[in-house]
Amino acid sequence: MNTAKNEANATDKLYFRIVMTLSVVVFMAVIVLNRKILPRPDAIPDFVSFLPKLNAIINATCSVLLLLSLAAIKRKDIATHKKLNITTFVLSSIFLVSYVLFHFYADETQFPLDNPIRPVYLTILISHIILAAVVLPLVLLSFYYGIQMRVNEHRKLVRWTFPIWLYVTVTGVIVYLMISPYYSF
Repeated sequence: MNTAKNEANATDKLYFRIVMTLSVVVFMAVIVLNRKILPRPDAIPDFVSFLPKLNAIINATCSVLLLLSLAAIKRKDIATHKKLNITTFVLSSIFLVSYVLFHFYADETQFPLDNPIRPVYLTILISHIILAAVVLPLVLLSFYYGIQMRVNEHRKLVRWTFPIWLYVTVTGVIVYLMISPYYSF
């Protein structure tokens, strides 16, 4: 019995380390891309101009899927809950790749200094960025516990993961709608 418990603890620790490492790597990649540390390609591929709209569509879809997932689990429909969350996770992964690609190629768009709603935009954007960084490890750990059917750990963590993830997906759409009139590509 102790051997099985020790193996489970070792697996948990390994997974936790992988989650934290991946989260730090993604966070650092976003910082590097936003700081323009890497050299930029001379030509921007045509598809890059569509990526912000794609990201907003993905975020909107994820928002709806998260709400449907909540409804499914409240009905105790675990199979639907699981499918919806896996779909949301896959879409969020596609979003992350698209986001990185866009920021690799495109220059940052600034919200106009003289726009009176700039403080509102910046408040939403800053909270979105901070919580997007926080939610990645929470999502990965929530998935780990959910897939393992460790319901108690999953529930405890999802109490934080769900509202943060939903906030990030909804504010992602809001940020896009606010900044998109100022894109110059």
